[in-house]
Amino acid sequence: MQADGVAQAALFCCLLLAASVWDIRKRIVPDTLCVLIFCIGLPSLTPDKLSGILLALPLLIAALIKEGGMGGGDIKLTAAAGFVLELPVGTEGLILGLSAVLGYDMIRKGIRKLKKTEMPAAGERILPLAPFLSAGFISAYFMNLGGLIL
Repeated sequence: MQADGVAQAALFCCLLLAASVWDIRKRIVPDTLCVLIFCIGLPSLTPDKLSGILLALPLLIAALIKEGGMGGGDIKLTAAAGFVLELPVGTEGLILGLSAVLGYDMIRKGIRKLKKTEMPAAGERILPLAPFLSAGFISAYFMNLGGLIL
């Protein structure tokens, strides 16, 4: 891996981790982090990178259909990561991240059912999505590094 590739990978991972921590603590993803992630992909701008922004379209549609279910920060984070990763790799990352959040939520509900505890109030049930999306995007980034395409 060349030096610029190492720098891009380090910045990409650090910014996604920062977005995750911020989302866990404050339940928002700052626009600044999304813009910085987007800027990581600018040095190698291609039409394929621009198509990666379309990765956020399903999340946008979901947010428009069910109000209060999906935050705008998650949509912008997905668009920025999609721009860096391009559409095919970004799609892998999105699938990995959404699968992780689904698995986590199923396990969490199963444990609550086994312990026979009540479901938390509506505001407490909302999971921060950025950590799961970030894990998926970082995984996809490194799985496709050097041609390791699944």
